[in-house]
Amino acid sequence: MKTLHIVLLSGALAIASAAVNAQEPTRVRGTIAAVDGNVLSVKSGGDNNTTIHLADKTVIVFTQPIALADIKPGDFLGVTSAKSGNGTLTALDVRRFPKPVNPGHRPFDGRDDQTMTNATVSEMVQSINGRELTLTYEGGSQKILVPEKAAISTLVPGQRSHLVPGAAVNLTAASGDGGTLTAIRIQVSPPR
Repeated sequence: MKTLHIVLLSGALAIASAAVNAQEPTRVRGTIAAVDGNVLSVKSGGDNNTTIHLADKTVIVFTQPIALADIKPGDFLGVTSAKSGNGTLTALDVRRFPKPVNPGHRPFDGRDDQTMTNATVSEMVQSINGRELTLTYEGGSQKILVPEKAAISTLVPGQRSHLVPGAAVNLTAASGDGGTLTAIRIQVSPPR
C-alpha cells in the first residue's frame, strides 16, 4: 500500500511539473530594430531589445494599407481606439480581418484609456465629428470616430521580405531551451 502511495505521489508531482513547464506563448509588440538571417531584434520599449528566432513554420501576416472606403458593412474589423474622458472612442488603428476573431469590446493591453473592439461593421457615416463606424458584436455595439491619421489596413499573407528594420510587429513566440524565443505568428506592418 505504501508503494502505491509513493507511485501515485510521484505521478502527481510529474504532472504538476509538466504543467509548470508548459508555458503560455509570449507576446511581443514593437518595432524591428535589426534582421540577421533567421533572427529579429525587436525594440519594444525602453532600451531593451528582444531577440526573436524565425522557424520554417513561423506564420507571417502583413497589414496591407487600404482606404476607409474599402471597408463595407458586414466586414469584420479589429479597431484599437483611444478613449476620451467622456467615453468617446477615436480609432488609432483599424484592421479588416478575413474572418471573425475574438469578437467583443475590452480594454487594450490592460489600459483604461485604450480599447480593442473586434466586431462587424453595421454602419458607416459621415457625422458632424467626422467619419464614424458603428461596430456590433454579441451583446453590444460601439460607435468609433475614424480620423484621417488612423492607420487602416487589411490582413494578407506576409513574406519574410516584409520583416525589415522600422516595421512594426505584434507577435507570439514560444520559449525554448535556455529561454530562446521562436516566433509562432508575426503580424507585421510597413515602416512609417
